[in-house]
Amino acid sequence: MVVKPIRSERGRRISLPVVGTVPLPEPQHLAFYAVLVALGVLEIVEWPIVGIVAVGHLLAGQHRHPSLQQAGEAAEAA
Repeated sequence: MVVKPIRSERGRRISLPVVGTVPLPEPQHLAFYAVLVALGVLEIVEWPIVGIVAVGHLLAGQHRHPSLQQAGEAAEAA
């Protein structure tokens, strides 16, 4: 299995054999996810809550995504 890191103008990405190119979160976001996983492993927070918080954080970070911006502009125009 060969994992190949790629740097582009859109940030860091990893090329995985079966999955394809996957974007990597910024280092501070990786730290956030690591702490969430640690809270789940230590059973301080239940796993469903960890999943909900992680997905919410991921979606909140997607506000700059071009397709979401286009959808927002289309909603404003309607």
